[in-house]
Amino acid sequence: MRILAVGDSYMPSSYFAEAFGGVLDDHDIRFADITPDPAFSPSTKSETRLREYQGAPAELASWMPAVDVLAVHGAPVSDAVLDASSQLRLVCCARGGPVNVDVEAVSMRALTLVNTPGKNAEAVADLTLAFLVMLARRLPRAQRFLEQGNRVRDNWDGAQFIGSDLRRHTLGLIGYGQVGSRVATRARSCGMAVLVHDPYARSGADGPEQVDTLGELLERSDFVSLHARAGAGNEHMIDAAALKRMRPGACLINTARESLLDEDALDDALSRGHLGGAALDVVDAVASDGRHRLLRHENVILTPHVGGATHETLAQGAEMIAAEISRLAAGEPLVNVFNAPAVAL
Repeated sequence: MRILAVGDSYMPSSYFAEAFGGVLDDHDIRFADITPDPAFSPSTKSETRLREYQGAPAELASWMPAVDVLAVHGAPVSDAVLDASSQLRLVCCARGGPVNVDVEAVSMRALTLVNTPGKNAEAVADLTLAFLVMLARRLPRAQRFLEQGNRVRDNWDGAQFIGSDLRRHTLGLIGYGQVGSRVATRARSCGMAVLVHDPYARSGADGPEQVDTLGELLERSDFVSLHARAGAGNEHMIDAAALKRMRPGACLINTARESLLDEDALDDALSRGHLGGAALDVVDAVASDGRHRLLRHENVILTPHVGGATHETLAQGAEMIAAEISRLAAGEPLVNVFNAPAVAL
């Protein structure tokens, strides 16, 4: 097979090269990196269906003739790219959500699209645990104390920063999928009691306690962490009413999607002192530059969507793609087919 593996500035093709080496040596493989093109503007219906991509479809299409398998991370896969090879059999996207691929165009051509769900689960779970520790130990306030030029003169002066262990506290997980289940394992190893609310997943007999309602989870938890999928049915699931049900002094963590949380309501709950703190890896996009409004609270942590930003995450994504291509070559069923209802496997 002729394979084209295209990287970008976030995930260079070197990750594909390392994962493919020794696994796909019997195939003709070309590695390339898409050129960032800030001037590119979508001009076709297919191109307007693409999101979070880098480069222009025309460059990718120029590499496509005679390609059997296309593997990308963030390069734009439009209908023009798909039509540039009459031999194309498989499209691979090394992301949890193939938003840079025109899925409709792929399915209309009866092509199979595979993605890499859960590739960042370990990394996001690690960050969630880090947020738990930072909030419990009141590290945001301690850090800002030093940033403002203050010093602790003695041990007694440091009493203002006394925080808590994770043990003897309860963590409520909203969502128990790839990330939530891993967070539960980490939290339980730290001595936390864990509650789970997820209508679509069960924690099992040896797992955390499952609660039937979101309200019960909020009322019983010292920390609440969001791990639900985003959708029209759960936009702002954590709103003013939900925040009021949380225990006074409880902390909120969001490493999932910004749409799950009403930031206006969170800002108000923090201003009133109802919450003990918040840590967010995802926030609503704002039109103006400058310091985010939530950072005026000394008990808030914000990070710029770095939950899955690790070398291991990128390597695992490439390895998952290599495994799918190997299955295709061997005539075996593919595992992570994104458009399964539209194609005959």
